[in-house]
Amino acid sequence: MTLLDLSLALLAAAAGGAVNAVAGGGTLLTFPAIVALGVTPLVANATSTVALWPAALSSMWGYRRELTGARRWVTGFAAPSLLGGAFGAWLLLHTSPGSFERLVPFLVLGATVLFLVQGPLMRRVGAHPPAATAAPRWSFLAAQFLVALYGGYFGAGIGILMLAVLGFMGLTNIHRMNGLKNWGGMCINGVAVVMFALGGIVNWPVALVMAVGGILGGYGGSRVAQRVGQQRVRYAIVAIGLAAFVWLLLRR
Repeated sequence: MTLLDLSLALLAAAAGGAVNAVAGGGTLLTFPAIVALGVTPLVANATSTVALWPAALSSMWGYRRELTGARRWVTGFAAPSLLGGAFGAWLLLHTSPGSFERLVPFLVLGATVLFLVQGPLMRRVGAHPPAATAAPRWSFLAAQFLVALYGGYFGAGIGILMLAVLGFMGLTNIHRMNGLKNWGGMCINGVAVVMFALGGIVNWPVALVMAVGGILGGYGGSRVAQRVGQQRVRYAIVAIGLAAFVWLLLRR
């Protein structure tokens, strides 16, 4: 790959890390960028997961104050996130490249539609929030396991799903919800990273370059997200996601 290719990958990862910190959906930026470099969709999916995982660490650091007093939520989210992420990654490792390539345009479309409806969904949750409890109930932890399973397999949109789950749990502080969402994503992708690395389906030059961009974008996004609105970012991501769906469908 040329220096220009790697530079563009770095920028895509920085944008993806920032978007994940703000609202989720960063994979809709990094995944098409990696495929555009000539990487197969299955390897691009694993490489994107590896590349954005360090960004989750930097985002967590940016949101660390928002998680003060939320230890039971943090510990409760860990187990279903790790187990679901591991199972989803195992499913990906046992999916043939051809099957994944046929499926991936519709995964991108589904994640984009999910991102599009997140705003109305979260407004509905906010309008009728259930009472927050001292710790998450088992039914919501089961929902988090399903989110993690999907996240270990593909990843795009898991932040959106986790914000919805947290909203139905009764949380209304968006900054605390983002902190818990970043924690859950870090657990899901952390176990997937290990399994993808052991499975040999990671393009390491691209992953390492994008990891640097993801760290910068993840921390910067976590700081900016606590100060500004998110609507313009959301419009841009939806447009990119729909364009990526059409492009991935046509390139087959």
